[in-house]
Amino acid sequence: MEKLTLDLSNVKSFVSEEEYKSVKKEVFNSFDTLISQKGEGNDFLGWLNLPQDYDKDEFNRILAAAKKIRSNSKILLSVGIGGSYLGAKCAVELFKKYFNGDDFEVIFVGNQISSTYLAQLLDYIKDKDYSINVISKSGTTTEPAIAFRILRKALIEKYGVLEAKNRIYATTDKAKGALKTLASNEGYETFVVPDNVGGRFSVLTAVGLLPIACAGIDIKKMIDGANNMRKILLNKTDDNLAIQYATIRNALYNKGYDVELLVNYEPRLNYFAEWWKQLFGESEGKDHKGIYPSSVSFSTDLHSLGQMIQDGKRHFFETVINVVKPEIDLEIPFDEENLDGLNFLKGHTMDYVNKQAMEGTAIAHKDGGTPNMRINIDSICEETFGQMIYFFEFACALSAYTLKVNPFNQPGVESYKKNMFALLDKPGYSDLRKELLAKLNK
Repeated sequence: MEKLTLDLSNVKSFVSEEEYKSVKKEVFNSFDTLISQKGEGNDFLGWLNLPQDYDKDEFNRILAAAKKIRSNSKILLSVGIGGSYLGAKCAVELFKKYFNGDDFEVIFVGNQISSTYLAQLLDYIKDKDYSINVISKSGTTTEPAIAFRILRKALIEKYGVLEAKNRIYATTDKAKGALKTLASNEGYETFVVPDNVGGRFSVLTAVGLLPIACAGIDIKKMIDGANNMRKILLNKTDDNLAIQYATIRNALYNKGYDVELLVNYEPRLNYFAEWWKQLFGESEGKDHKGIYPSSVSFSTDLHSLGQMIQDGKRHFFETVINVVKPEIDLEIPFDEENLDGLNFLKGHTMDYVNKQAMEGTAIAHKDGGTPNMRINIDSICEETFGQMIYFFEFACALSAYTLKVNPFNQPGVESYKKNMFALLDKPGYSDLRKELLAKLNK
């Protein structure tokens, strides 16, 4: 089995043993709260045993749908926002080639309101065969609903009503909502957004699995990896990786380190960081509490943000994802002229240089006052992806409960929506519209 390990050697000097033990007691209490399923948000704990208890029949339908889509389309348009796209996006970006020569694309749409993006997408796909997977529990979320309305119209114009039905797949509520009603009326194949799994925890449901499977990624190995991690993390022990991670980050937070940087040395992980930021940002950022989740890609960002991390305000700490074995490595050749002065690297590989950059940076940042821990994964594969997803979900729940906030709600995201609807003159928002217009005219 591929392994995931946690190295805390570069944070131990920032947290005393007494401080660590004190926070660990709180995390142990959070563990009991999570496992007993008696804490706040306990109606959204379906992800906890999902890797073992997932719907096998729906899983097989997902595989069949992915096979059909890949056989009759060159593109899948995955329409969703937030948790309805970030999990699948991070998997697709992680496993696709940098210079994609594949004959099938998964394109994510409906995650912003850029007219230029959608117009150029329509132009790009007009002469290509494509299918649509629209992902929304309600079907009324503004960004994906606008995109789906426009894309559905284009699909019907291209293929006709009957064939369009065979190319639209709806992942939505099992019984109610605007999208479920439309799918039932039109005869679209549907998959379920579980009632007990929130969007940011939904990667391993149909929300993430259908687009991921369409990209040719082995979703069964992903599930198996997550289940292996689940079996490990359900043990309440001092060496439980999630308990250690939740403990050290909260101990650092108590000492004023309130910005966590997820660091990679492999740019394929950039979108994994985007998923991670939503997971922790939406779960912990409540009641004026929470560690701000950010990310950097090294060594690239060492030439831009490195100065701030090294010498700026001392409120950063880093969590580095280290891929032990690269998929492909290259040896650095000897050059007769040696004008760049790099012949001292002759015979070494690029990954060797990358690893020394990582080690040197870790020491420099520690010496400069930036704690950094390391999560080691053997390689980038479906199994380790599943392990990382489950590890961070579990650790996030522990960490949020330790902060005394509900990990599974997101009350703050409604504020901007109300204002947007009022400014758009949506029925029912007239009083708020007057109030906002008065503010804008000041």
